[in-house]
Amino acid sequence: MAKRKTKRTTNPEHPRLPVLKTYKMFVGGKFPRTESGRHYTPRVKGRGLGNFCLASRKDLRNAVVAARAAQASWAERSAYNRSQILYRIAEMLEGRRGQLIDELEIQGATEGQAASEVDQSIERVVYYAGWCDKYQQVFSSVNPVASPHFNFSVLEPTGVVFHVASENRPLLGLLSLVLPILAGGNTVVCLASSTRPISAITLSECLATSDVPAGVVNVLTGQLAELSAHFAGHREINAIALDRPPRSKNSIAQSIRETAADSLKRVHVYNLNWARGENQNPYLIRDFCEVKTVWHPVEQISSSGPGY
Repeated sequence: MAKRKTKRTTNPEHPRLPVLKTYKMFVGGKFPRTESGRHYTPRVKGRGLGNFCLASRKDLRNAVVAARAAQASWAERSAYNRSQILYRIAEMLEGRRGQLIDELEIQGATEGQAASEVDQSIERVVYYAGWCDKYQQVFSSVNPVASPHFNFSVLEPTGVVFHVASENRPLLGLLSLVLPILAGGNTVVCLASSTRPISAITLSECLATSDVPAGVVNVLTGQLAELSAHFAGHREINAIALDRPPRSKNSIAQSIRETAADSLKRVHVYNLNWARGENQNPYLIRDFCEVKTVWHPVEQISSSGPGY
């Protein structure tokens, strides 16, 4: 006998307050709450998305410590192994495709927009997984020199990168910069979209149960204006990826550049449409690498040579 569906109604005389989910941050492979105890509730069309941590200066320091501790071992892994790990991220996202689409719809996207963004995000992970063991061949070189030496230029990771994620593409924009940063052997601390942060936390859950080592990716939630001076001046952060359009000389991007100059950080400001295919390329990997040049003497054979 088929069960009858019971229609659930709300008693107008006793309206119930919705219980919003509390989302934590992702630091060092764990999900801590902010040490400050503060949170905020972003809204889309009047609907609260949940309670999200307002990361403090100490939360930022903890994330940088985790990223720094993980960076050397991540850089020492073979390029092929990093490729395997990134591909595993694509597998995890594929398994949560439906959830990711639903969450993008909750954050204001249409069904078609949400499905397109999730599919492009998964394809982007596969794209950069394929570049992990190839970008060195493209950008490294053997240089001609006028002396008896071999001269090689190769790319090395910059180190710890702070990434401010896109507000317009909460999943695709985040991955479009995190992936080339990881492919180059760097570790990353991300500040998720402040208005649409759910996708970043779900991505963190995928990373926590994948092969990505703890500390390689760390995700904070909060306000850029509150944290910008702290990460721009932090001397254990080697580069900054800022996904914001540069508006004027007095913009927050300019302020970050000026503060970062004291510790010689590279600050890359991106204003790209991540949905366009040409905006995925190995040059983004090169942005977060340093060029190391090695000189090696050529062994010279004596002019007399061995006797025959």
